[in-house]
Amino acid sequence: MIILIGVGIVTTLTTFYLGKKGWQAFHKAVGITPGVLVYQNDNEPLSLSKLSWQQLSLNKKHLQNLPERQLSQLKRIDEKVNHYQVYQKSLKAQHKTPAITEEQFVLNKMLHTRLPEMLASHYHLTNISADNISNDNKAEANELLQSVLNNIEQRLDKLLAKMDTQQLQELRVMKNYINSHDS
Repeated sequence: MIILIGVGIVTTLTTFYLGKKGWQAFHKAVGITPGVLVYQNDNEPLSLSKLSWQQLSLNKKHLQNLPERQLSQLKRIDEKVNHYQVYQKSLKAQHKTPAITEEQFVLNKMLHTRLPEMLASHYHLTNISADNISNDNKAEANELLQSVLNNIEQRLDKLLAKMDTQQLQELRVMKNYINSHDS
């Protein structure tokens, strides 16, 4: 009788333990943290106080008067850069050191040097020199900044597409290799 009770208790505890671990693994897989209810409305305007950068190091002061469209675009760029950096780290974890192409070098220079410089210049033109600058020059500054943001995002999209194509090609090669060794 005592053995049956002991087996019942062990079975119950094991069921609860595995259920909890499965529940946590499920939440981790879908990207949420159990017990934390934070609703994020994607249609809500971005707030500089809540805005945090994963990869880009931008001066928040230089972002103060940017339109919502450009802030959203900067956020998308940051997410794409983060996606790319995660891919690079996974390659390093696999002991693969990819050669840096000119395209990657230029994009890195644009993201970490030229973009902050452009944002500082835009801020200076639209805020500090606001009294001395005409509306045409402000409009041109906004257009130039938008053009740079579009260019950077297009380059990132091309690089991410190239990365996906490389991964797909590696999968094809592995599949062909495995299929070639089937008897």
